[in-house]
Amino acid sequence: MPLLDRNRVLLILCALGVLLSFGTLGQDGPQVDILPRALTSGRRPSSIRVGVNMVMVPITVTDRHDAPILDLRKDELHLFEGDREQKIESLAIDEAPASIGIVFDSSGSMVHRIDGSRAAVRQFMQTSSPEDEFFLVQFSDVPQLMVGFTPHPDDIMGQLQTVRAHGWTSLFDAIYLAAHQIRLSRNSRRALLVLSDGGDNESRYTEGEVINMLREADVRVFAIGLFDNASFLKKAATETGGAVLVVHNINDLPSAVDKLNRQLRSQYLLGYYPAAVRNDGKFHRVRVLVDRTVGGHKLRTSWRHGYYAPF
Repeated sequence: MPLLDRNRVLLILCALGVLLSFGTLGQDGPQVDILPRALTSGRRPSSIRVGVNMVMVPITVTDRHDAPILDLRKDELHLFEGDREQKIESLAIDEAPASIGIVFDSSGSMVHRIDGSRAAVRQFMQTSSPEDEFFLVQFSDVPQLMVGFTPHPDDIMGQLQTVRAHGWTSLFDAIYLAAHQIRLSRNSRRALLVLSDGGDNESRYTEGEVINMLREADVRVFAIGLFDNASFLKKAATETGGAVLVVHNINDLPSAVDKLNRQLRSQYLLGYYPAAVRNDGKFHRVRVLVDRTVGGHKLRTSWRHGYYAPF
């Protein structure tokens, strides 16, 4: 074969090899399948960030009696990212459906409080909307996911009837498990309702690891402490923009549930465009101040204390 013809044949064979490496030749040309590269960090993008640059911060404002304030104006709020004040672009009540994890303490010290805690969960879910969804994590020595996401409160209550008090208190591990589960939610508004009567004494995860998990999961912690020392729950609620109520008498539990429920359902969404946009994947701290007072008393403000920027 002449050298020129041999080179031409080689070129044709190379071209066919390239086409075949992309897919199958057909009448419409090569069929190409492109698979997206999986995320390696394991972090779900936080729903606190919406759109390309806008950041949405959930906040709750109450008076000194824990009653929500629902008529705030933008000019009564100041928002800072780091030390720099940001221009607030939007402020509205968040009426979106919620995904809520119930974190239920069934350790041995709950033996005389478990019936009241079951009633508290039932009361909490009575105000749910049809679009809400729930799951149940029960914990004593180890946490267990007893019910996955369900729109039916009866599924939760049915399982709670089988719970008996025993063992130690793996509070950190239970909240970590619940924060992991909430990542599977279909709703952007996420919360955990934690009922516990004691501090942690049996967990694998540390306090710092749990706080970081809560940040990444973009979930708010609302808790009822049936004891005096609720320091970790207070820290978790403060960091995530939730709330904690400490109940010293089991008869006060229904009132506490009602207050927490109203706060969870009375959340604002505050939107702003960061003055300095940084797609660095880092955690950026946010601070909110409210100018208004009621009866000479400052209002109580709870907000999510930051967000993870995208990469």
